[in-house]
Amino acid sequence: MNYQWYPGHMTKAKRMMQEDSKLVDLIIELVDARIPMSSRNPDIDEIGKNKFRVILLNKADLANEKYNALWADYFKQKGVLVQEMNSRSGKGMKNIQPLVQEACQAKFERDRKRGILNRPVRAMVVGIPNVGKSTFINSFAGRACTKTGNKPGVTKGKQWIRLNKNLELLDTPGILWPKFEDPKVGERLAIIGSINDGLVYADQLATALLAWLQKEYPELLKERYQIQLKEDAYQTLEEICISRHCFLKGEAPDLMRASRLLMEDFRSGKIGRITLEYPEEWQ
Repeated sequence: MNYQWYPGHMTKAKRMMQEDSKLVDLIIELVDARIPMSSRNPDIDEIGKNKFRVILLNKADLANEKYNALWADYFKQKGVLVQEMNSRSGKGMKNIQPLVQEACQAKFERDRKRGILNRPVRAMVVGIPNVGKSTFINSFAGRACTKTGNKPGVTKGKQWIRLNKNLELLDTPGILWPKFEDPKVGERLAIIGSINDGLVYADQLATALLAWLQKEYPELLKERYQIQLKEDAYQTLEEICISRHCFLKGEAPDLMRASRLLMEDFRSGKIGRITLEYPEEWQ
């Protein structure tokens, strides 16, 4: 299935971000550590042109530790400052303020030469829907200053948040881009929940996820559901129906219920720490 989702409000949000980028020094881009490249909106590079940049690998606790490190190295080799983090638990948060200072060193030097002292860094926080921007800001600020939710599109407008005398953040809505050139990108975005679940077929999405898990994380799958894996992912989904007692009337397997269960288990980390794409794909 070809997954696409670009509602009208995202066009408006992109225009707003392009205008607001003139006001900021730094772009803080959150990506999902499970799909660091597929969760990068290519439009952000244009919006953030000539700005200092920081990438935060959010939800790193849900991704494979080995690949978190490899992805961090991948971005560092491209000259991008990067930090693994989990905005819900706060892990990695203490490193972000120093990272911002490092990213904006040239700004501080420029300000000093102009006689401008103590002007705070103004940073725009950007990312795709459901990547955790609002949770990150609330955690960073130590207070609930933005709306949060576990579905895409909670943040609708812009909000300025003054964290301290050194840093002001501009929260922005999560936006995707009009067309995913690679169908795998759309599929991965749907799996992590950045595309509205109401627009996808749960069983097709579940079998796509199962195909990856059977190939890359078979032991986690077998341990979680206490099943024997089948050659075909759809048959494995039927095995999950049996294991989790997901049946319709007449004892037919309830594939949709099992699919929703699988997706929830993956997104919450109950299956284990899983990465869905590797750096070598993007060399």
